Amino acid sequence: MALIVVAALTGAAAPSAPSPLTVRIDNLRSQKGQVLLCLTASAAHFPDCADDPNAIRRSVPAAQHVIRFDALAPGTYAVSVIHDENGNSRLDTFAGIPREGFGFSRNPAVHFGPPRFAAVRFVLGADTANQDIKIQYIL
Repeated sequence: MALIVVAALTGAAAPSAPSPLTVRIDNLRSQKGQVLLCLTASAAHFPDCADDPNAIRRSVPAAQHVIRFDALAPGTYAVSVIHDENGNSRLDTFAGIPREGFGFSRNPAVHFGPPRFAAVRFVLGADTANQDIKIQYIL
């Protein structure tokens, strides 16, 4: 409370309040395996969050279609999701083509390879608190 009063008196901006994020997973073809989710604010570490110390990763049963993140700092984020049907904790491919389902925040069209961070990013704050992700299957 004192920080807000001091900010108001000095003209400084009050710190942004943490925001929740709810991710809903749609279009899973089965409830086998698990859903692997990666939330990152780093374009350099998208889509797999590899070596991103600030990324948040979740692994939940495929029967769980809603994943909630509490108290995230407002900012720009991207989400990538894999439906890991065989439970081996990775996206299986055949000749570079995904054999398991995948999806991204903002549901961009996917042609060759994953979309760019700019196509899936969203600003978490007062206006955005939900991402509905439709899982896609190629094989």
